[in-house]
Amino acid sequence: MLKYVDTLVTFSEVPDEISLCINISNCPCECPGCHSSYLKGDIGEELNVESLYKLIHANAGVTCVCFMGGDQNPKLICELAFAVHVLADKPRKVAWYSGRETLPEDFSIGFFDYIKLGPYIEELGPLTNPNTNQKMYEVTRDQNSNITLTDITYKFWKKDK
Repeated sequence: MLKYVDTLVTFSEVPDEISLCINISNCPCECPGCHSSYLKGDIGEELNVESLYKLIHANAGVTCVCFMGGDQNPKLICELAFAVHVLADKPRKVAWYSGRETLPEDFSIGFFDYIKLGPYIEELGPLTNPNTNQKMYEVTRDQNSNITLTDITYKFWKKDK
């Protein structure tokens, strides 16, 4: 079971998207200096297809659903990503923010449009820091359904004027 603590609609977590960010608790990553340490606890409400459906419809203007965490159960994250596509009254993209270095084995990436990988390392900073270890990938498919991950981390970096 996954639990979520809160949600937020942002313009900054996924480039060029209005994202419904769902903060998932019970994080197993143990990143020193984590900015969301409250998500380590097993707290919040169950995140399932029904609650996801309600969250999406309560935030009808979003273009992307972003799962923030869920590393303790990547299989359920994949099932919820699939549900976003099945339940959608209009097309929405799906993102997953993971603290893992790599995707889990047998991870079904087919229903994702963006994947953030990498633990938070305080001295390297978040995605907005050009020195970060974290990477944001755009997931694309060609006409033969071959999947490519393109590093788009640079889109988080501010350009000097």
